[in-house]
Amino acid sequence: MLYEELTGQIIGAAMEVHREVGPGLLESAYQACLAREFTLRNIPFEREKPVSVAYKGTQIDCGYRLDFLVDGKVVVELKSVSALEPVHEAQLLTYLKLAKCKVGLLINFHVLILKSGIKRKML
Repeated sequence: MLYEELTGQIIGAAMEVHREVGPGLLESAYQACLAREFTLRNIPFEREKPVSVAYKGTQIDCGYRLDFLVDGKVVVELKSVSALEPVHEAQLLTYLKLAKCKVGLLINFHVLILKSGIKRKML
């Protein structure tokens, strides 16, 4: 599996955050906690990484931001919603295309057991 070790490290960090603070917080709180956990674990990341949209030969800044780009390879999109919807997975796939990445994780922290809130997607 592509980037299996790296995605395992990301998931481990997310599980630690979920264990520490639990479900029910806003996405921004999980993002801040996960950034701290990445730092503690020496996992290289960019937070709120801007991505532009290529349209007819022009790069257009539409204000899109990846929650995380980890090690320049894995897009991590966070949610805190009662259930992941197909549109959330479509958003991750679109972000993968925009960022020219092959692997992404969609992590929903608003679940009792984090494992059930994680989706791994590949282009």
